Amino acid sequence: MQYIDNVLFLLLLIAGFGLFFRSLKEIYRNIKLGREINRTDHPSERWKVMTKVALGQSKMKKRPIAAILHLFVYVGFVIINIELIEIIVDGIFGTHRFLASIFGDTLYGIFTATLEILAALVVIAVVAFFIRRNGIKIPRLSSIDLKGWPKNDANWILLIEFALMMAFFKMNAADYLLMSKEGLVHGSFPISSNLIAPIYESLGFGVGFLHFTEKGAWWFHFVGILFFMNYLYYSKHLHIIFAFPNTWYANLEKKGKFNNLDSVTQEIKLMMDPNADPYAAQPENAEPPAKFGAEDIFDLNQVQLLNAYSCTECGRCTAECPANITGKKLSPRKIMMSTRDRIEEVGKNINKNGKFVDDGKKLLNDYITKEELWACTSCNACVEACPVLIDPLSIIIEMRRFLVMEQSAAPQELNMMMTNIENNAAPWQYNQADRLNWANEN
Repeated sequence: MQYIDNVLFLLLLIAGFGLFFRSLKEIYRNIKLGREINRTDHPSERWKVMTKVALGQSKMKKRPIAAILHLFVYVGFVIINIELIEIIVDGIFGTHRFLASIFGDTLYGIFTATLEILAALVVIAVVAFFIRRNGIKIPRLSSIDLKGWPKNDANWILLIEFALMMAFFKMNAADYLLMSKEGLVHGSFPISSNLIAPIYESLGFGVGFLHFTEKGAWWFHFVGILFFMNYLYYSKHLHIIFAFPNTWYANLEKKGKFNNLDSVTQEIKLMMDPNADPYAAQPENAEPPAKFGAEDIFDLNQVQLLNAYSCTECGRCTAECPANITGKKLSPRKIMMSTRDRIEEVGKNINKNGKFVDDGKKLLNDYITKEELWACTSCNACVEACPVLIDPLSIIIEMRRFLVMEQSAAPQELNMMMTNIENNAAPWQYNQADRLNWANEN
């Protein structure tokens, strides 16, 4: 019976990490539904970009207040969870503050004091973020595309982080008092020993209650971390993990440089080859022509699907979008959220049927409308604004390609322009022979 806590801890640990890795495996499968794309060129540059943008958060500095608060949460929460190593060892083997015996009293004191200060900064930051989202109501954090689950998700994350930090302080305060009574304190606790421990003492809590509080907070902190870890699958906070591969696989080309479709290039080469026979029969085993552009997630590439899972829903892209600013329906953030929603729907379809069974839906029209796509000015403002190098424009361009090249469904203005280019070698509606007449008028 004395080992029941250790066995329960180990079972929870295995179950928590097992569910987490199962979720990651499912996301990986969903991303692999996209077309393959080679983004392994210039590896040294890619490592630099990932270190600078994902780890160093270099693109956050454009909004310094939000950047500082985010840094508190990011650094604090990550470093504090280094303590998870100690919790795991203590939970499995029944030890108490295992790292104290490894670090020594001085270094362990610095370590625990640092964790407490960082935890306090996390609390300050999450409270500020909660007020910004629900009190001040900054436009990009309260727009219509964040109604319902996206807004609730952001608030739940903040509440979970706040609860975990408070449990951390309660655990340290109770443990500090217990160790003080035994005459041997491992660690330094500048926040909990000075702010929370005096409250416990003033209320006259005995040793039994302190043991209960310390153990209860310890278990809450541990189970809370496992819950948070598995909640990520359903949350925008997947970017905690995917920001790193997303920035590594980012497009290193200059913004505004669009890719040419190989299928179109081959057709043009065939047309320009005087020796080519356009009526020649295709071999029986020849692959069918590739679809032009994207109608559904299967037509997007794997990096674009990774982009969708990496979206932080911060709204910086939409806040910078000139189309959105002028009241048009387009929201680059909504493009990424809709793409992720469609990926998830397809994933559930596969889970249910063992393979994808046509559900009569497509990313185009069912999730993203033509009005949204044609509102885009292709200015790349959304790409420039994204703190983790997501590229909503690439998805918009691929879906436009499908509309134009597969469905001939471009707006009338574009159809007129393309007809003029075809007939007059210029976007304007006049004869080629008259193109230089303007020069003769001077």
